[in-house]
Amino acid sequence: MRAVNQSFTMRAGAASAGTKVSGAEVHGLAAVEQEIAQACKEARRERGSVTLIAVSKTFDADSILPVLAAGQRVFGENRVQEAKAKWPALVAGHPGTELHLIGPLQSNKAKEAVALFDAIHSVDRESLAEALSKALPLAGRAVELFVQINTGEEPQKAGVAPQDADAFLTACRERWGLTIAGLMCIPPVDEAPAPHFALTAKIARRNGLSKLSMGMSADFATAIEFGATHVRVGSAIFGHR
Repeated sequence: MRAVNQSFTMRAGAASAGTKVSGAEVHGLAAVEQEIAQACKEARRERGSVTLIAVSKTFDADSILPVLAAGQRVFGENRVQEAKAKWPALVAGHPGTELHLIGPLQSNKAKEAVALFDAIHSVDRESLAEALSKALPLAGRAVELFVQINTGEEPQKAGVAPQDADAFLTACRERWGLTIAGLMCIPPVDEAPAPHFALTAKIARRNGLSKLSMGMSADFATAIEFGATHVRVGSAIFGHR
């Protein structure tokens, strides 16, 4: 399901297949695209350096189809089971669609996850790293892996503590043989996101990682300023759940 072109384009082929390219979701997508383009311009970055992940968790196919028809091809889901229930049929009808797991992953779901998702943004513990190291060779497909950093060290939130990140990344590579593409973070809701984005970017730089999954509907423009390569936007496209 690897996508070739991540940018927003109106695709006549998808629209002619019977899905109407209109509605609140499509207007939301266009507005987000404009804001990403402006943020990239202000940060002196190319628009193509930022991948928009449309977060479709809890939304059904009727909400997702207009966004697919409008040309969006990268989507994010929180749960393996929900994604398994709705995405195979959607992907079959829209070649090039890329699916990212952005929520926590149980180690016993690793095999299912690598069979379904093109990227996993929530690698955060050794038991999961071990499970992925066993599941990936059996899957026979490349899956991008992001380590989640708990920058606010919030006890209720998944992720590796910043002070443990270097050691965990080394273990992923050397002990479990995983190729880590980048880092992901979710800043605390009651704090300014910029310091958390800066910290994540700093950890990535010193570990030779080029990809940063940072920023959601309320703060993705700031994340782009701090180097985000992937922004995870749900409510600004699909509305509130």
